[in-house]
Amino acid sequence: MTQITLYRIKLNWQAAFNTSLKRVRLIIGTMLIVSIINIMPSFFKAIEQRNGIVLHDWVLASLPAVDVSVPIFAIIWGMSLLMMIRTLYKPDLGITYLWTMIFVCIARFITLTLVNLDPPAGLIPLVDPLTAYFYGHAAVTKDLFFSGHTATLALIYLNLERKSDKRIALAATIVLMFLLLIQHIHYTMDIVAAPLIVYCCHNFTKALGFK
Repeated sequence: MTQITLYRIKLNWQAAFNTSLKRVRLIIGTMLIVSIINIMPSFFKAIEQRNGIVLHDWVLASLPAVDVSVPIFAIIWGMSLLMMIRTLYKPDLGITYLWTMIFVCIARFITLTLVNLDPPAGLIPLVDPLTAYFYGHAAVTKDLFFSGHTATLALIYLNLERKSDKRIALAATIVLMFLLLIQHIHYTMDIVAAPLIVYCCHNFTKALGFK
């Protein structure tokens, strides 16, 4: 980055912190997401110990189980990097994304508690050292309904503003959904439900006055 670019980014974030409402939202949002991240390992450990039901999923039954962990996480972290770059230039975008993520995480806590499932037949565990912390460095296979991976991409798609960015995010989301099915990580309903729930969380965030 050039000095001019860094200066623009600095001015944008200074302006955000100089606005009391934005400053409070950012501080509280950061505190909440840090708390959620620290709750995740014990939460996932608890749901992993439950006995659930196995669904018959005709879509998964018709697909071979293949390990596609590398492209899955390449897509997720690539799109996350794009979102981070856009957030650097526009704090409002980052604040809205942060709060929508909070509501999505809360929604996942609720649905994972209520919908008790065992993993699909043929599941191949995802291996990603960057996200191991959230799962307590243990293999978690029962965080099923709804798909957090799909939710992450759907959330990025909804928050990006440029048409070119949104086209890339939409394509990435569709490809990711297919790859998750190929690896048998989720049932079809887990993946299909994720964008719908994220859309509701996104609208709820906007209804609270976030841009």
